[in-house]
Amino acid sequence: MRVQNIFIVGPMGAGKSTVGRQLSDLLSYTFKDSDQEIQRRTGVDIPTIFEFEGEAGFRARERQVIGELVNEERIVLATGGGAVLSPENRQDLSARGVVIYLHCSPEQQFARTARDRNRPLLDTEDPMTRLRELMEEREPLYRQLADMVVSTEKRGTNSVVKEIYRRLESEAI
Repeated sequence: MRVQNIFIVGPMGAGKSTVGRQLSDLLSYTFKDSDQEIQRRTGVDIPTIFEFEGEAGFRARERQVIGELVNEERIVLATGGGAVLSPENRQDLSARGVVIYLHCSPEQQFARTARDRNRPLLDTEDPMTRLRELMEEREPLYRQLADMVVSTEKRGTNSVVKEIYRRLESEAI
């Protein structure tokens, strides 16, 4: 397998961090999560950044972190769900590694994120409607960017990781 870096995109609740962590172990790559890196650097959680800097402030921090992380070697990077909104992020991800889009329905996302208080975009009266709106806005970008699309709908992490590994080997990406 000649893959240099693997970048995982997709909506919140698709399993990007969980799948990414296991995939990096399997490949003996370093795992990074852009949201966790932002939290580590700022010393505060994502909702706090949204509260004080708004989404624009968070996206600027995300852009800086992704711009740095894509230059590392042999990493699996789980990005935040909205990372694809930035044309610069899309360009960097596409140019510097294999992009894997983990897809799942808004219903599956809701089931996986319903109790998670670390999701400021879901701090709304109707989180299900918000998930559908986000998917409608972002899915074309995920698909456009992806070298590989893998469904995580009603699937365990091991199954998803094995499929990605098998496809990376067989497709000689």
